[in-house]
Amino acid sequence: MKKLTLVFAVLLSTLFVKGQIVNPTTWTFDSKQNGKEIELIFKGTIEKGWHLYDTYLPEGGPIATEFVFADSTLFEIVGEIQKNPQPEKHFDETFKMNVGYFSNQVILTQKIKLASAGQVEIKGYVLFMSCNDETCTPPEEVDFSFKFNEEAATEIVVNDVSGMASSSGSSQTLWLFILISALAGFAAILTPCVFPMIPMTVSFFMRGSDNRGKSIRTGIFFGFSIVLIFTLLGALFSFGIFGPNIGSVLSTHWIPNLLFFLLFLVFAISFFGAFEIVLPSGLVNKTDAQADKGGMVGAFFMALTTVIVSFSCTGPFIGALIIEAVQDGGMRPLIGMFFFGLAFATPFSLLAIFPSALNKLPKSGGWLNAIKVVFAFILLAFGLKFLSNIDQVYGFEILNREIYLAVWMVVFSLLGLYFLGKIKFSHDSDLPFIGVGRLFLAIVTFTFVVYLFTGLLGAPLATVSALIPPESEDSYLALRTSAGEGHDTAEELCGAAKYGDKLHLPNGLPGYFDYEQGLACAKEQGKPAFIVFKGHACSNCKKMENTVWEDQEVLKMLAEKYVLIGLYTDDRIKLDESELYTSEIDGKIKDTLGEKNLDWQISNYETNSIPYHVIIKPDGTEMTFGVTFKDDEFRAFIEKGL
Repeated sequence: MKKLTLVFAVLLSTLFVKGQIVNPTTWTFDSKQNGKEIELIFKGTIEKGWHLYDTYLPEGGPIATEFVFADSTLFEIVGEIQKNPQPEKHFDETFKMNVGYFSNQVILTQKIKLASAGQVEIKGYVLFMSCNDETCTPPEEVDFSFKFNEEAATEIVVNDVSGMASSSGSSQTLWLFILISALAGFAAILTPCVFPMIPMTVSFFMRGSDNRGKSIRTGIFFGFSIVLIFTLLGALFSFGIFGPNIGSVLSTHWIPNLLFFLLFLVFAISFFGAFEIVLPSGLVNKTDAQADKGGMVGAFFMALTTVIVSFSCTGPFIGALIIEAVQDGGMRPLIGMFFFGLAFATPFSLLAIFPSALNKLPKSGGWLNAIKVVFAFILLAFGLKFLSNIDQVYGFEILNREIYLAVWMVVFSLLGLYFLGKIKFSHDSDLPFIGVGRLFLAIVTFTFVVYLFTGLLGAPLATVSALIPPESEDSYLALRTSAGEGHDTAEELCGAAKYGDKLHLPNGLPGYFDYEQGLACAKEQGKPAFIVFKGHACSNCKKMENTVWEDQEVLKMLAEKYVLIGLYTDDRIKLDESELYTSEIDGKIKDTLGEKNLDWQISNYETNSIPYHVIIKPDGTEMTFGVTFKDDEFRAFIEKGL
């Protein structure tokens, strides 16, 4: 309960009185350069009574201080972060664990080595969180920028905290995520549970008052309350209420994946018209009774009633959005639900301001049911991804790529026929002819079916690769052999790969799935080791492998110049009894391959995000790289490793 109160207070201060947010920790930046060797110096000054958390904290704790670089290919990290003074160790009552933090002042120094002697600018931000004995600030980001090898060798930059932003992924993918969140909010408005509520709800605020200005203010507050409720839901995930590894659990464990599949399936069947999903009347009646009080309190409970009632149709939108957000972590769940709620609430507020526009809204009718049926087909198709996650993580190999694509082709073919009026459900209106809109939607749908068919013939289907199972190793090898690019795995490896009977690398690339075995082979062959932390259910992993990894130069370098090591962080293969150990991070016994790899990643690189790439050169120096969908960035990283 204490965490929920903290999150609610943070949201109100962030969204309602942003100009009054307390910033107890301020940053200044400096650097020292000696040729290509650089010391990046981050100095944090902390107000009395507050503290700044350490750069690494135990699992389940608060957000650690982190340096996030915009382009890590410009340099390589040398050694660990130097801290002056060392963090104090205290028992945190909020998180019930021992944590390290700094008081008054701290200087954090990170040594790096530039990749070239040319002019370079290293940009990024410090992600951190400040707390006192009673409350915490939301996670904050302060931008930094260092310029080297020009007349002014060092530029010191101190920026204000930028608003809400994601702590993972590139700005390009963040904006795409925001767009998808907003589109999902707008789409939810068109569901039969929500659209008929618009005139009814707006009329509620306009009745019984000759003061139009007051009605408008109340209607706007109603819209703000909807945004706040959805944002609070996202904040529960962003602020660690459900633990830092909730994304991994949701995306890999069979129980939540099976539940989400059943949720999508039940909603799809309901949207087809088999039955109506009705929430408990007691829950709706209680909030509705509070809404009758009027004023701002009534507006808030009217918003709460709207959100609860709408869940009968918006559940899949919200569920899919949160799952996608928590996999990337950071502030994405909060950001996603904020923009979902903003798009969802906008029509209500606009119509409260311009009530005459109510007369121009289309009346509820058969077109709403048609939208409902279209959503049903889409839910049926996308719900299959959760079964695919179970199949890949647990190695059942039942729902392979071919079967998956076949099901999608059938579902979207039926959707195309529905657009053409060849299929009719019980609640559909008569369709004497099809309009131009339906015709073009049918053309787009059948075009997509043809595109999926090319995947059965071996096409990579890069645009939907994050949503479908990967190609089998045999398919990859067959394609590459026909192109004259086959590789003899037995000759290239130093022996049979442990777990190689169950795990595979993309594009038919040879490699290992055990860190020690792969590193030993790299030393034997005198090659750098290329390590990728990845997951069976990781959408970004699949997208990278089917886009940037498909580059022929990249494939050639990975296949010939490196020893590849694929470390799955979500695999459920049981470790031998002799391999079991107790983690120093959380004190738990690690008994699966995925748990071992994830624990090793966190211990060595202080991150659990995937995909995450590490190059270990023959001399022992390391280079790291996160996620990108730009061929040239990834290729530059691979080339620099050589």
